[in-house]
Amino acid sequence: MIVRLGYVAMSTLIPNCSPSKTMTMASFNKLNDREAALRRLESISRTNLLNTLRLLRHNAASDIKVYRLTSKLIPLATHPDLQDWDPFAALADDFAEVGGFVKKHGMRVSFHPDHFTVLSTPRPEVLASSIRDLQHHTNMLNALGLPATAKNNIHIGGAYGDKPSAAVRFREQFGTLPLALRERITLENDDKTFNATETLAVCQSLGLPMVLDIHHQWVNNEGELPWELWEDIQKTWESPLALTDVLPGEHLPPKIHVSSPRSPSDPRSHAEGVEPAPLIAFLKRIAASTPAVDVMIEAKAKDGALFGLMEALKEQAEVGNGITLLDGASINIEP
Repeated sequence: MIVRLGYVAMSTLIPNCSPSKTMTMASFNKLNDREAALRRLESISRTNLLNTLRLLRHNAASDIKVYRLTSKLIPLATHPDLQDWDPFAALADDFAEVGGFVKKHGMRVSFHPDHFTVLSTPRPEVLASSIRDLQHHTNMLNALGLPATAKNNIHIGGAYGDKPSAAVRFREQFGTLPLALRERITLENDDKTFNATETLAVCQSLGLPMVLDIHHQWVNNEGELPWELWEDIQKTWESPLALTDVLPGEHLPPKIHVSSPRSPSDPRSHAEGVEPAPLIAFLKRIAASTPAVDVMIEAKAKDGALFGLMEALKEQAEVGNGITLLDGASINIEP
């Protein structure tokens, strides 16, 4: 089984390379010239896209093929007071350059809209805001020129005092979305509300691919072991929505998230790095039935955590633990 490792948004190793530079609405309003303020936002966005390109070059040099883009590429893009602003025309060349690099190097990129994007909400205004945010993320993926295999990963959302009703509401409100949004979405289990079993049921009912977060599953479960769900989770990646834009003969590997608890007293928070043993145990359990899987590392040290994990995996490979290093950010796991 081929396992590719990736990381989230920022580098802790490349200096002065934030792709998430921002501007507050208060600062925007202090500029008396609104057009000048918009040009300032576009300038910040160009810097973010340039730094994204720098990170992608860093990734390519390190064999990293899996990467999560920051949602903050365009500051204030979904702010209610700026709904008449369309930044994409001004940034078209910058987005195209980043997207061209992604495609040239065969990278898999994604977004993870923030926790305010919830389709289970009973409040119409929150639903409208959530749809607006999903549309913005989809617009960015379209501006990058990326096919629907580049996804927006979200959670089901809150239970609002009645989890079964919230799940039904998610399914109903998801069904009202345009296909262009639905085909970009993956659904992930969370660490407090919708566990892996519940998330899987929603994914199966909607034909949505599921991203299994094995840390979340560890702290929020019904007694099941994560690999016991894997056969059904893997099948969700064979649904029509998962396979949109996948060419004949190609394969979109399932994706999982991995992180380690910060401490025994704070098991939900993410540590700086990743403890390899739980990940290796999970991967060995699924290797016989899984040709490939992509692993998104959600650790505080970002790419530093990835390189640290690769060093630990190298040590495992040297003692003949069924692990073979393929390059700087991928391995092969024997069942």
